[in-house]
Amino acid sequence: MAWKWSIVVTVLIIVIVFTAQNYELVQIKFMAWSFKSSSAITIFVSLVIGFIVGLLMCVKKD
Repeated sequence: MAWKWSIVVTVLIIVIVFTAQNYELVQIKFMAWSFKSSSAITIFVSLVIGFIVGLLMCVKKD
């Protein structure tokens, strides 16, 4: 179990460094929506959404 946490922490540190280095504004387009945001925020939001989807996939149904 401890090795899983070390992998999670390592990936989290890599993502934090990656997002800190990519802070310029980017334009996000999705269907009818279009807005400008920092790429760091976009990357972080994508990570959080992926984490939530992963957690939901691991939930056991009785």
